[in-house]
Amino acid sequence: MKKLFALSCLALAAGVSQAQTVNVICSVQAEWCNMIGTVYAKTTGTKINISMKGSGEALAQLIAEKDNPKTDIWFGGTGDPHLQAAEQNLTLEYKSPAMAQLYPWAQDQAKQSGFKTVGIYSGPLGFGYNTELVAKKKLQVPKTWNDLLNPAFKGEIQVANPASSGTAYTMVATLVQLMGEDKAFDYMKQLHKNISQYTRSGTGPIKAVARGETTVSISFVHDGPGEKMQGFPIDTITPADGTGAEIGSMSIIKGSRNLEAAQKFYEWALTPAAQEMAAAAKQFQLPSNKGAKNDPRIPDFKKIKFINYDYAKYGSSAERRRLIAKWEKEVNSLPR
Repeated sequence: MKKLFALSCLALAAGVSQAQTVNVICSVQAEWCNMIGTVYAKTTGTKINISMKGSGEALAQLIAEKDNPKTDIWFGGTGDPHLQAAEQNLTLEYKSPAMAQLYPWAQDQAKQSGFKTVGIYSGPLGFGYNTELVAKKKLQVPKTWNDLLNPAFKGEIQVANPASSGTAYTMVATLVQLMGEDKAFDYMKQLHKNISQYTRSGTGPIKAVARGETTVSISFVHDGPGEKMQGFPIDTITPADGTGAEIGSMSIIKGSRNLEAAQKFYEWALTPAAQEMAAAAKQFQLPSNKGAKNDPRIPDFKKIKFINYDYAKYGSSAERRRLIAKWEKEVNSLPR
């Protein structure tokens, strides 16, 4: 931690006044959110108030508070809701001087939103599985999307609810792009029979897998290594027939009461030192700053078959509302 504090101090050599406050919605895992809060406060003297919410819930809060925002900045969570916030004029245009240091996919996210959001990390969608339960129940590790339809997995799979979770919405959008909409919804209706629970948060299913509460999850695979480091019998895999990836994003809220402090936090969060903090918090997404050192547990993107995910189309409010409403009506309403 001392090393992290030192690195963060270097990244913010200019310092920040004791009097400043910044209010952050944090949509990454709790350990990372807590580390950000501790390190940022200690190294800058800024008072930081962190509220942890999934990206779907965060967007709902911003919509509810649009006339009187209580938040200055939204950090992390899948990029689609950030794009929707930009489209609905809930966030502010801000062009960081650090933009040229970021990977093209992070810059594209910014350009696409009119610079109202920016990519801060990326991570692939896949499956988590409990190695002990797979062996005990004599199940095959799922290697393709179709493998999840095996009747042997009835009641053995968890995924989040796309209405509250950006992870699950990424799954819906990925399947629609991979299979075509009609086939994707037929697939999700069949998959529904094998789902034991649709959780509120996107990280809930992989935590349930780690603790032996379910056998398989549909999750971002970068959430697996942190559970494994704690001694849980978990592994991850990405589907061989293709998958999507999130571009975790960051946005400044329109109407921020602490705009200067929000911009300073934004700049700090784009530095290599701040982005390397993710791995220290057992989070293994690919950082967006090309200068950040990559932990060996970060998924190797070169070995994964990615679809050409259309972030513009599936990041639009109308498309998200339409697909979620269709999922609620045609999939979630079915008996299991």
